[in-house]
Amino acid sequence: MLYLASQSPRRRELLGRLGLDFGVLDLDIPEQRQPGEHADDYVRRVAREKAGAGLLKVVATPGAVVLGADTEVVLDDEVFGKPRDAEDAAGMLRRLSGRTHQVVSVVSLVTAGREAQAVSVSEVTFAPLAEAHIAAYVATGEPFGKAGAYAIQGGGEVFISHLSGSYSGVMGLPLHETARLLREFGIDCPRVPVAAAAHG
Repeated sequence: MLYLASQSPRRRELLGRLGLDFGVLDLDIPEQRQPGEHADDYVRRVAREKAGAGLLKVVATPGAVVLGADTEVVLDDEVFGKPRDAEDAAGMLRRLSGRTHQVVSVVSLVTAGREAQAVSVSEVTFAPLAEAHIAAYVATGEPFGKAGAYAIQGGGEVFISHLSGSYSGVMGLPLHETARLLREFGIDCPRVPVAAAAHG
């Protein structure tokens, strides 16, 4: 049985696109970067901690496979998490304006006897943003609960002048890497071509 260790409706939607049945585990894992911790290592750790905490909840279920994921926006080695408030959201968007940042998305898969990870790193370039555009976007409420204060699948998409990498990874769950990882654990995704999953 596959479980998704995430409260994110976006991850639920994305995993559902693979045509899989899965349970959902609601967890509250602290997301706090440690002093001196590299941004990529931080995202890897949080994804692993989510998966591990999820496995503890279903350890009595034979054959349980738990998927944990974390996605963060990184600029100049600073991790942009979810904004605290409107002022924080506007500040993040100002810093992203006219620049290229990375979106690091990590998928962790764990069972009682095995664990593995897949990493997706995308480069996202924002067009220069006017203060009026930032204010209007923050006023929609969409930036809240989103790493970097924007949603690529929503109104934030209009800010992006260039994307190199995984659209679904920026959204919160890189589907190509996820499908490949699931196949390694013996879980076939009905909607994914076998060749693409096996060799991508």
